[in-house]
Amino acid sequence: MFVPNDNFPTCAVCCFLLFQMAERGRLLSCLCLGLFSVLWWVWVSFASFPDEPHVYDAVDQGPFKPQSALADMEFAPMSSYRGPGNQDERSNKELPIILWWSGGLFPHFPGDTERIDCATSSCLATSNRKVQLYKRTSSIIFYGTDFRAYEAPLPRLRHQTWALFHEESPMNNYLLSHGPGIRMFNYTATFRRESDYPLTLQWLPSLSYLLEPTVVSLKEKNHLRLKGLAPVLYMQSHCDVPSDRDRYVRELMKYIQVDSYGKCLNNKALPAHLEDTSTATGEEASFMRFVGRYKFHLALENGRCADYMTEKLWRPLHQGCVPVYRGSPVVADWMPNNHSVIIIDDFVSPKALADFLKFLDGNDDEYAKYLEFKNIRSITNARLLEALEAREWGVNDMSKPNYLNGFECYVCDRENARLAAEQANRKAPRTNPPPKPKMATNAHMGCPLPSPGYGEVQDLPADDEWLQMWPQDYWQSLDQAEGLESLIRANESNPALLWKHIQRIAVSRARGKH
Repeated sequence: MFVPNDNFPTCAVCCFLLFQMAERGRLLSCLCLGLFSVLWWVWVSFASFPDEPHVYDAVDQGPFKPQSALADMEFAPMSSYRGPGNQDERSNKELPIILWWSGGLFPHFPGDTERIDCATSSCLATSNRKVQLYKRTSSIIFYGTDFRAYEAPLPRLRHQTWALFHEESPMNNYLLSHGPGIRMFNYTATFRRESDYPLTLQWLPSLSYLLEPTVVSLKEKNHLRLKGLAPVLYMQSHCDVPSDRDRYVRELMKYIQVDSYGKCLNNKALPAHLEDTSTATGEEASFMRFVGRYKFHLALENGRCADYMTEKLWRPLHQGCVPVYRGSPVVADWMPNNHSVIIIDDFVSPKALADFLKFLDGNDDEYAKYLEFKNIRSITNARLLEALEAREWGVNDMSKPNYLNGFECYVCDRENARLAAEQANRKAPRTNPPPKPKMATNAHMGCPLPSPGYGEVQDLPADDEWLQMWPQDYWQSLDQAEGLESLIRANESNPALLWKHIQRIAVSRARGKH
């Protein structure tokens, strides 16, 4: 159901249609459409929300364009789909409301309200912050990158749950990697497999994506090597990151030839036709062939956290290149087989890794073993196959919902179940126990303290830029998480008091009482 954000265009279209039909003498149809237009306007204006007071004006928010898998996801207008188990016949005025706090991610037609019919129940989904304190607003969905302790909607109401959607890097918000931060949420959709609605394989569109033939043959790669092309590719333009990847690559370059494009450790210029950012970061054919010429791709994530895997890993596998990977410490759990990726942390030093890459570079038979997964019979990882088959959301697959709509419905169905259980408990508390409270844990998101890309933290000079930035950001995020938790417990309504609460906690900690 489409609810337009502004009624004027709708009325203008109706008037135009009325004029056209009147010109053709279709008076009866004209009158019917006119009546329908009036009823539609009245319904749009009043049906979605009941006569509940507006607590405060909605906060305008500009378009949010996350640098994540969402940037490449295709969205199509989809009509409301009623799941086979959904017998919900309530009117819009009776449905619980799901509020998207990050309105730029509202996964519906332009506008701010839409009815969603999910697998077992229905809800109203909205990005209109005016409903924050409504009794019917049962859950608020936050986008992790956008969530800031000093902007949280307070007071937190007892009848509302909070839901977290965060598929991006842990570096975007380390508040979520601490217990006090993540346990504020009742439902989660993150890259961690332990989350309520896992997005672990968000960057892998399908099994066929992995099975695509190699972009450049091994024979041609060897020919290019003889002409001076390096065996290893590094391409990064985001240099100062928690994983400190440039420090490791800089050390590796001492022992093996690496062609480095982009802003980080640059030693080679991109061809003129690939200098456009949109081309050099997508999967345009000329770009894919250019990077596909390299035998090995240094695939180092910007953050190191369990199950956080991006296109840096999946794209080389798609192209038929061998990823040299550092990021998720459990990446092997998701690989096509046990011989398709080279894991940096398996080597005692950059020199040991370089020696192994040189060995593979000179031995076609051993190198080719890393590409055997291109034959489906060589994909032996049951976990990977089952996860791709079982996930209910799709990546650019219009036969399945995208994961924004999927998580929204996950929250809707569970909120309706919670509300029904609470109502049953109120009616017959002796026979119907109250629903058990649900709380996220560190397993849903928690990522460790950033560590240096090479060497030990105690060996870094005091003025090291990475040392001054990321460990501090990590611990300051813990302060903010504890401060917000304190605000919620005190039932504060002003998030600006966050800093006062942080100071109180710091004093308490210094006295050994926290």
